[in-house]
Amino acid sequence: MGKKRFDLRMLPGLLITVLIILAIGLRAIVNFITDFQWFGKNEFLSTFLTRVVTELGILIPLWILAGLGLHAYIKKLKQKYYVQAHIEYDKQADRGIELGAAIFSGVFSGVMAWVIADSIWLKLRMFLNATRFDGADPIFGKNIDFYMFKLPLYQQLLSIGIFVTILVIGITVGFLFVMLTLRAPSEGSIYYINESKRRNNLISIATARKKELFNSALRKIAFLGMAVFLMVSAKYFLQIYELMYSTSGVAYGASYTDIHVTLIAYRVVAVISLVSAFTVAYGLLKGQFKLAASGPVLMIGVSIIFGIVGYVVQQLIVEPDEIEKEKEYLVYNIEHTQKAFALDDVKVSEFPVEQSIVRQDLANNSATIGNIRINDARPLKETYNQIQGIRLYYSFNDIDLDRYKINGEYKQVFISPREMDQNKLPDQAKTWINMHLKYTHGYGIVMSPVNAVTEEGQPQLIFKNVPPVTSTALVIKRPELYFGELTNDYIIVNTDESEFDYPSGSDNVTTRYEGKAGIELGGINKLLYAYRERSMKLLVSTVVNSDSRIIFYRNIMERVNRIAPFLEYDQNPYLVLNQADGKLYWIIDAYTTSQYYPYSQPFELNQKQINYIRNSVKVVIDAYEGTTKFYIFDENDPVVQTYSKIFTDLFTSKSKLTPGLLEHIRYPQDYFDIQSEVYRSYHVDNPVVFYNGEDIWDKANEKYMESVQRIESNYVMFKLADSEIQEFALMLPYTPREKPNMTSLLVARSDGENYGKLYMYKFPKDKTIQGPLMIESRIDQDSVISPQFTLWGQKGSTVLRGNVIVVPIEKSLIYVEPIYIKADNPNSLPEMKRVIVAYENKIVMEETLDKALSRIFGEEEITEPSETIPVEEGMEPEVKSLLDEINRLFKENKDNMDEIERLIDQLNQMLEG
Repeated sequence: MGKKRFDLRMLPGLLITVLIILAIGLRAIVNFITDFQWFGKNEFLSTFLTRVVTELGILIPLWILAGLGLHAYIKKLKQKYYVQAHIEYDKQADRGIELGAAIFSGVFSGVMAWVIADSIWLKLRMFLNATRFDGADPIFGKNIDFYMFKLPLYQQLLSIGIFVTILVIGITVGFLFVMLTLRAPSEGSIYYINESKRRNNLISIATARKKELFNSALRKIAFLGMAVFLMVSAKYFLQIYELMYSTSGVAYGASYTDIHVTLIAYRVVAVISLVSAFTVAYGLLKGQFKLAASGPVLMIGVSIIFGIVGYVVQQLIVEPDEIEKEKEYLVYNIEHTQKAFALDDVKVSEFPVEQSIVRQDLANNSATIGNIRINDARPLKETYNQIQGIRLYYSFNDIDLDRYKINGEYKQVFISPREMDQNKLPDQAKTWINMHLKYTHGYGIVMSPVNAVTEEGQPQLIFKNVPPVTSTALVIKRPELYFGELTNDYIIVNTDESEFDYPSGSDNVTTRYEGKAGIELGGINKLLYAYRERSMKLLVSTVVNSDSRIIFYRNIMERVNRIAPFLEYDQNPYLVLNQADGKLYWIIDAYTTSQYYPYSQPFELNQKQINYIRNSVKVVIDAYEGTTKFYIFDENDPVVQTYSKIFTDLFTSKSKLTPGLLEHIRYPQDYFDIQSEVYRSYHVDNPVVFYNGEDIWDKANEKYMESVQRIESNYVMFKLADSEIQEFALMLPYTPREKPNMTSLLVARSDGENYGKLYMYKFPKDKTIQGPLMIESRIDQDSVISPQFTLWGQKGSTVLRGNVIVVPIEKSLIYVEPIYIKADNPNSLPEMKRVIVAYENKIVMEETLDKALSRIFGEEEITEPSETIPVEEGMEPEVKSLLDEINRLFKENKDNMDEIERLIDQLNQMLEG
């Protein structure tokens, strides 16, 4: 046959295909080069290359082997089918089929290899670097690391193997179908291998061809089927261990029926599947299709029988005596869930709630009283944005709680960064230069104490304005914020265009970036980053020079997820002013999580189901430089130990965190919230009580703003039962299930060496302790407060309620709730106008917290005892010694009042004697 000309009509499609492939490839190459530079600049190059090298180490060999194997397999199919059919197509058609098979094999294998490499690279690394846990599962005695690091990889590899093998069977069947449906060739288009075949007509050839093709395909399917059943058998053996995640019993994990029925079923079916691998292959090869089908049918039948047996056992043996039958497994579930969520070491103590506070107790706890929060973050955010936004393009994205030493006092404060929100620039100002070269950073912070407002009901500001102004000893030396929660676009610094720094009257102050962040745009980099950011302006701009640097991944959440996507991150980063260097830093809590901890009940975190979590890492990001450090805070966590073996340049020891930042580390809310959710049920150790649900708690409810909601965990400063000083702690009240009275408080400590300790204060069961919603009901029923709310609401205003803060003092509780009033117009601000204080059967509303406390506990001011007791000349030596000791104790620790009171009593006895 003559050569066929190339069809020009195919040219446009071919060119488009080539261009698409080149574009995809080019973008991947550019992204790789620029990410390589970025990770190197930020000193995480090994972390970046670990993934790349691991994925390539899986992808390339798998692609080559699978591609060559699949191509050889298809080629062999084709050749064998041709020979068996006694035909041979012309060479040009054969080359077309050959090329198509090669392209299909290469593309299909490449895609499969990429998907597999991307899905298993981290599991493989964790398998190779697994760290042992201090514990094993109670059924099979396997160390927890088997379930966390090994079983997931085994299961995924088997699933991939089964899927790929079934896919190859599908390709074989598909190829067979194509060959069988080809029209019988005309006599002029075939070459007869054996001339004696000429005696056969074309119909006979086609019939023989179909039969031989079918038999050949059947042989291949037989061996592939055997491989499938071998892998299915292995998968059933592994499913034995997956009973640790069973949901069929009264609690998560293997139950009585699972151990006594399902476990046996898996073993029996695994053996049948193993035998079926050979019977299927033998039956297909010998054409004994009933024998081939007997194994799979037997598997299905046995599974059905065991299903029925399991149902009968559950109904007739387990459920009539369910507590006794499931008690052992309930204990396993309780113990492992508590360990998995770090709740196995909660210190439980009785809190008597004696409600015996006298005025002097308030004076002795003046630091606690002085840190009671009478502001709420949500209305405060609106206020900050209106009174401190300064310009439209500044925004306060979030309000955070922290504590600082202010003029010698340990104070709880609200703090929020003034970030640059480029989306708020006027439309005509959203030019490329403004968005990427000029409006590059936010500026400064706003800070206010939690316990003070102005006469107008607005927060008293510790830090305000631009440049930042304060009357305290706190200093900000570097107020610029180049990295934050709203910094979503890349910027270019060190250009010929000055950056906007902050507004000053009718003019603007400009600056130039003095940090080290960013990638230099000299040489080919300018072209690379112009392509990466799809910006021709970046390439042709005359103000971007060889000394200019591009800074991207400036959003702190995007930044940490880019560096370490395998960690989960708290949704509430917070900003810290480090007094050691006067710079601003972001702190983000990071978690190691898993869904593979045996016998542990899953709970939801960030829309993911997990059954293991540790707050093992604190991430610190310099708001000016972007320097990012991952500090290990839980060195006993085997998961973070495994990660640290894999990513050798990622983690830093907690000991290297500077004291100025260490004192602002706090127990994270997301972590505490999921722990408190788990603890609602899993504070119970008795399996019978757990089974009956006798002591399930609810998180307390409150009326917040204008609706009822679940109370949120709150940072509170108070003196814990075993402490002599006030601490910054996270706290949540519980109520009995569907009841409003309060049963306990869960407390997480944040300060110093006590960081991370969990306490449960249990209230007496023989008396009713008012919960937040009961306080809300009393407010609504109060004959003075409720009419006042109604009156305010009729004057074009809305009454908004803040959080109910439960404050432990001595062995008693007081309740504090701020009341806001907001005028019904778009530009009005919520103003904190009243404070409600409840104690025992008393409830009052006043303009200030001091006035409310005075109405309940008496008119004296809440002051600390005098600084010292004067020591007069001529005193007896014993008296003078006692006075010196009292003064020393007072100076060392003003809160140590119990010891001072004892000494004073002793002194009085001496004087009276």
